[in-house]
Amino acid sequence: MAEISLKKRIWGWMAFDWATQPFYTLGLTFIFGPYFAAVSLGYFETTTDDPKAARAASQALWFWGSTIAGLFIAFTAPLIGAYADSTGRRMPWVWMFSAIYFAMTWALWWTFPDASTLFIILIAFNVGLIASEFMLIFVNAILPSLGDKDEVGKISGNGAALGYWGGVVSLFIMLLLFAENESGKTLIGLDPVLGLDAGAREGTRSVGPFIAIWFAVFMIPFFLWVREPKQANRTGGISDAMADLKQSLKGALKRRSLLNFLVSSMFYRDALNALYSAGGVYATLILGWSIIQIGVFGIVGAITAAVATQIGGIFDSRLGPKPVIKFCCFVLIAVTLVIVGMNRISLFGVIALSEGSALPDIIFYICGAAIGGAGGAIYAASRSMMVRHTHPERPTEAFGLFALSGKATAFLAPMMIALFSTMTGSAQLGYIPVIALFVLGLWLLRYVNPEGDHAKWSKSAVPVP
Repeated sequence: MAEISLKKRIWGWMAFDWATQPFYTLGLTFIFGPYFAAVSLGYFETTTDDPKAARAASQALWFWGSTIAGLFIAFTAPLIGAYADSTGRRMPWVWMFSAIYFAMTWALWWTFPDASTLFIILIAFNVGLIASEFMLIFVNAILPSLGDKDEVGKISGNGAALGYWGGVVSLFIMLLLFAENESGKTLIGLDPVLGLDAGAREGTRSVGPFIAIWFAVFMIPFFLWVREPKQANRTGGISDAMADLKQSLKGALKRRSLLNFLVSSMFYRDALNALYSAGGVYATLILGWSIIQIGVFGIVGAITAAVATQIGGIFDSRLGPKPVIKFCCFVLIAVTLVIVGMNRISLFGVIALSEGSALPDIIFYICGAAIGGAGGAIYAASRSMMVRHTHPERPTEAFGLFALSGKATAFLAPMMIALFSTMTGSAQLGYIPVIALFVLGLWLLRYVNPEGDHAKWSKSAVPVP
């Protein structure tokens, strides 16, 4: 078999981001998530006469599913990563979780409007989420083999940017041709294509098979061009994995820069995920937006994310990932301050707005662009920074720890938002804890070495392909 060039390997690696991004853009945020919330709201309205209680129960159901999935990932990702490294096999795991991902996303088709499948679909969606996050661990572990510490920043940024463009394209297709609004028409006034029944919400429900087919098609370059070394790094099994994981955790506690980066990223990534999850909810509850407006908002954010992520990758390769992460944290703090202080009546309780003013809508579109841009760039730069703290012979285990830090407090931001919203009686003030999480993450970055541990290992080890 002819040797695969490095350029093809890089393109194959980046294809993963393009193939999986629709799950987050269409599934988690802009199409399936809002649809599931509407279906669950209808269900809970039959169990209570209190509309506020029904909305709270609907939101709680969604976030409890995410919390359980996050906790499962947090406890198992490092072990799976350590096991893969101890045996030297990663691609079989990608194949296995790809099959699970495909089946679970396709199953979203059966999210019937009458809520008869509500709870089983919630399980399916979160199993798909778990599979996606596990795949990401193994795919990220390949990144160190694609270039040196300066090159991987640009590669990571380009891959993430390509993924966001995939989100833009897929969202356009869904809004124009499939997802129907309250009148049964798509964004451009068409009936859902392929004879889908708008009354049964088949256009919106088709998001599941759409995500699955998109993934199956665009993962082909990854499976064709990305290869593992023929010889395993080591031989081992679950006992070796446990021992290695224990040693890895002990080592992380002794490595000041790595520990501060993992904890810092734990806070700012948790805050960012909260903004992603809450964007549609905020637009609905505070601004009264329709599903079409939310979809356009998603397109604006995704396009900005794609452009800003690529630009962030360029700055990463020139300045390193740490300055990029710091800048993005400042942007996201500013955005959250605006979200806390804005509603239809006034800005920060000081500037009164006339009835029907479009200013809040314009400001929130700008906020969406900023969240998308800063969020995309900080994701790519964080991945690049992790490479600088990764031992060349243990990349999967390292990214398992990275996944752990990203999921260990996945419940924290949603819980604090709910708590502050209840205490203050204000949906806007509920986002104050998000600001605190960004500030805490930014403060801990002070103790992160911009070069990580790369210099220490580069002289004694060669990255494994």
